[in-house]
Amino acid sequence: MLETLIALFAAHVLADYVFQTGNMVAQKDKFLYLTLHGLIVLATAIVATGSIAAPIFVLAALHLVTDAIKSRIEESIAPHLVDQLVHLITLIAISAYAPDIWKTGMWAAAPAYVPHILLLVSGAIYATRAGGFAVGILMAPYGPEFSKDSLPGGGKMIGLLERGLIYVLVLAGLPIGIGFLVAAKSVLRFETAGDKDLAENRKRSEYVIIGTLASFGWAILVSLAILFLLAQLPALGIALPKP
Repeated sequence: MLETLIALFAAHVLADYVFQTGNMVAQKDKFLYLTLHGLIVLATAIVATGSIAAPIFVLAALHLVTDAIKSRIEESIAPHLVDQLVHLITLIAISAYAPDIWKTGMWAAAPAYVPHILLLVSGAIYATRAGGFAVGILMAPYGPEFSKDSLPGGGKMIGLLERGLIYVLVLAGLPIGIGFLVAAKSVLRFETAGDKDLAENRKRSEYVIIGTLASFGWAILVSLAILFLLAQLPALGIALPKP
């Protein structure tokens, strides 16, 4: 079951955070774009599992229904998190119902390390890209004025890098490094360029703190979940840190 779940999770991550464009997200309430996304979900699931079993099509249909409902709800962090939770529960349910999708698919004879690689890569994308979307939605109500003096796309790049570093640190068994990352970001964010107004601006400081805590929290939770799943896979002779 676990290999099936990992393959379906990888497919979900690719469909939602790699192959789905911003235009598709913005117009998902339109049938054409929703159908296109559904086809991408189906295609990534087929490729990731190497199977065209009926549950794969059920999964794609359930994904479409979930997205169709969400597209009619005003965008905010709560519906976004519920949407992701429903998708993950659907992946688990399909994997429990048809646990042998991976073993009966075309990748059944693949080397034992393939599920490990799928999990590591999809986990990295979920920690960085998915985290970026979640934090962006969380911070949207506070307005863009606090980042108007930043480099174009600077905040987004910082977020990607910090979540990626946290992912690597946790999986490498070096969570203490996260503390240094927090300290470094705080110093650079508030003391560079001699901008006293920035350091003294309470609203701007709270904006940065909320975004940082949300970004770090997402990356840590995803990293711990991936570490836990890795520990459940057959050992490859590589010692992994305990989650």
